[in-house]
Amino acid sequence: MRAIKVADYDPSWPLLFAEISTEISILLGDRLLSIDHLGSTSVPGLAAKPKIDLDAVMISDEFLPTAIEVVRAADFVFHGDTGEQRWAFTRDHQAYGFKLYLCGPDNRAHRDRILFRDYLRVHPERATAYADLKRRLAAEAGGDWDFYTGGKTAFVSETLRLAALTT
Repeated sequence: MRAIKVADYDPSWPLLFAEISTEISILLGDRLLSIDHLGSTSVPGLAAKPKIDLDAVMISDEFLPTAIEVVRAADFVFHGDTGEQRWAFTRDHQAYGFKLYLCGPDNRAHRDRILFRDYLRVHPERATAYADLKRRLAAEAGGDWDFYTGGKTAFVSETLRLAALTT
């Protein structure tokens, strides 16, 4: 099993997001509604796995099949539907990687990811608690990604609940 690495915040992460989002914008063109930087790398100061998470939101679900084929034809590895009507792709580089999700404009998982990100951005104490949890889980997981991901579920659910109370 591959070790789970949680790194200190890297100020280059927003620049890496900008680079890949420009490429995705060119690939998907005017059928693209937005590209959002999500995940822990999108929260200033938050420790994260060195992988940039992006959601590319299409203007309509009807454009998803074409968008999937366009991204597959680019230098991305296709991983299929996450089970949330979000299609996952990855691309690795030397010290970091990208995880791209394609979805439609009314995707609930996308809305939840935005809500989670925005809550952590304005609640640094919650972001610190999340970083501590991720570091502990990474150390305990021994490369078991299900353990690591599952260990974050209650925290993420509680944060989404708290965020919903503030909107």
